[in-house]
Amino acid sequence: MEGISPDRDSVESAARKSNISSGARTQDRKEFLRRFVNSETLKANLTNWIDDTFDAPFELIDLQKFDYALEGVPFQQLIRMPSAIYASTSSTIEETSYLALENFLHASVNCLWEAFWGQENEQMPFYVSSLYDDNLKFYQAEKAIAKGKVGGLCATAIMLKNPRHPHGKWDDIIELALLRPDIRTFGSIENESIPSLSIISEALFFAFRVLLARSISRSNIPLSLNSVFVLLVDPQYGGVVKVEGDLGKLDIDLNHVYESAATWIKNHSRITVSPVDRIWNKLGNANWGDIGALQVLYATFHSITQYAGMPKNTIEDLAADHSSRLQKRRIERQLGDTTTNGNGLFRFQHRAASPEIVEIQEESMEVESKKSRKLELEVGSIVLLEDSNSQKSYLINEIVNDGEILFYIASPVENPSKPQFLYIGSHPSHLEPAWEDMKLWYQVQRQTKVLSLMKQKGISSKYLSELSDSGRVVHSATPVLVTSPVGRTVAEMVRTGQFGPNEAIKCCHDCLSALSATASAGIRHGDIRPENVIYVTSGVSQPYYVLIGWGHAILEERDRPVLNLHFSSTSALTDGKLFSASDAESLVYMLYFSSGGDLPVLDSVEGALQWREVSWSRRVIQQKLGDISAVLKAFADYIDSLCGTPYTVNYEIWLRRLERHISEEDSGNEITISR
Repeated sequence: MEGISPDRDSVESAARKSNISSGARTQDRKEFLRRFVNSETLKANLTNWIDDTFDAPFELIDLQKFDYALEGVPFQQLIRMPSAIYASTSSTIEETSYLALENFLHASVNCLWEAFWGQENEQMPFYVSSLYDDNLKFYQAEKAIAKGKVGGLCATAIMLKNPRHPHGKWDDIIELALLRPDIRTFGSIENESIPSLSIISEALFFAFRVLLARSISRSNIPLSLNSVFVLLVDPQYGGVVKVEGDLGKLDIDLNHVYESAATWIKNHSRITVSPVDRIWNKLGNANWGDIGALQVLYATFHSITQYAGMPKNTIEDLAADHSSRLQKRRIERQLGDTTTNGNGLFRFQHRAASPEIVEIQEESMEVESKKSRKLELEVGSIVLLEDSNSQKSYLINEIVNDGEILFYIASPVENPSKPQFLYIGSHPSHLEPAWEDMKLWYQVQRQTKVLSLMKQKGISSKYLSELSDSGRVVHSATPVLVTSPVGRTVAEMVRTGQFGPNEAIKCCHDCLSALSATASAGIRHGDIRPENVIYVTSGVSQPYYVLIGWGHAILEERDRPVLNLHFSSTSALTDGKLFSASDAESLVYMLYFSSGGDLPVLDSVEGALQWREVSWSRRVIQQKLGDISAVLKAFADYIDSLCGTPYTVNYEIWLRRLERHISEEDSGNEITISR
């Protein structure tokens, strides 16, 4: 009989110890949760720490994009939120307020589910319930009212349906809402209303309990559930608190649970708090399209995403319909009736200056509308750009269309031999910008922010787009961004048959070098595709590739990548976030499609994920890149092993391997890697 090897014995022993340790840790957390029941005690431990300087959880531009996506969603709150001005007794206000809040949350989660995730005849997997303060258990508000216990309700929750525990458990909570008489105070920013510090502390208590309950749950809790949103509302206003962090860093002291929780909150959590804005008008109707309601809805959207994954219909998909709706409304508003005759379709427009009805071709109206919307330039035009220090003139040499927006190749009037990319944004007076204008916002204002940050952090590489100038058009205030260098996009090279095997290898090397430079500062690109990589040939001895289009870059946790069904990484499609290897995964897809890989017809996130799963498992991508080079095939295999994991890309090794391969192809001509 063969004996057990020492290695195997030690492994089994370590596993037993690990299981015992894990079990003890779970029991400690259960006991911690059982003792952690008083929000006032936690509040006392946070009194000298909490202030009004928290960052906001959402960018205004993301709320605006979300607003466009919700234009066709029929939200309806049937139970009105009462106002003290119109109610007769305080008990009536309290009872109706909880019923109204439950109804508001139900309408929110139900409509969001149907618009973004729901399949036909599929039941929503969530429900709404309220929380009783004495025992921290869940009751429907109607039942609490019937038993005369409405005064003991302390929160309302969106819950995941759990057939084994129909009354609800803390780890079933998707999102919490705290209803209080008045949540507002005024912050350090003039005229900005924020939640009071007292209610923020209360929100932290409930958020911590949810995170702790999830950490000991036996349910199949996704790893991404390390954050929770708590909604703060009163009969008129609302705001959002987001708490996220790793409970593995909680130092458990069962004799001092509130001190332990306060220490974790102070040192290991990230807290963001939105401004407070109006949700309900004086009649109790929700203003679904205003900032207050949008913040709450956007928090609910992200809460659903944590459990259900990325939606079938993305925000970008639904928001893209805004332009067509806006154009239709303009035509209705400006042109009145339409009629058709034997000569084709004409539209008639009433002009205020004259009672005469003027006949206008539809095409001319579209041109007029576009001209009124944004500044468009012609070849030979001169743009006078000003910033806080100076003015500079740029001559338009060429107009470029990448399939989404127009931009320009221009050169300084005083230095015409130095071409640069020039991006023109939307005029700030556009109170209702089209979807195209939002794309321009990312390309101009957001990219200016990202490139400026790179410059501040000293990130330098010839493979990175560089900020040359930024400011506004003189007498127009339209934002402008100027970057260098310029070149042809990979998309254009593919169309003209100029993206061969050697170009694919060089492109991989140069893009990886760019990603390596920004990864050190925690910046990820988030939108790698053929239109965002250019080939620079002018004024250089050896052509090279540059990664451009940094408007959707991920700078911090709350940023979300743009979704592209062909080029986005798996984690972007499933979780709406980027891991360390996500940009490299997108680079592999770009090289695969640009090198002749079959371009599938994809019309949903599910279809895109299925294509990725099948292509990787059948090694379709590896084999196609292997036809170009063994090093690209090996790189694809390497990225496949990292997909969906937090492990970082070893840029140094792959840059050396690619450099060595290029050097051999170029007969020993070395390439200098700029980082």
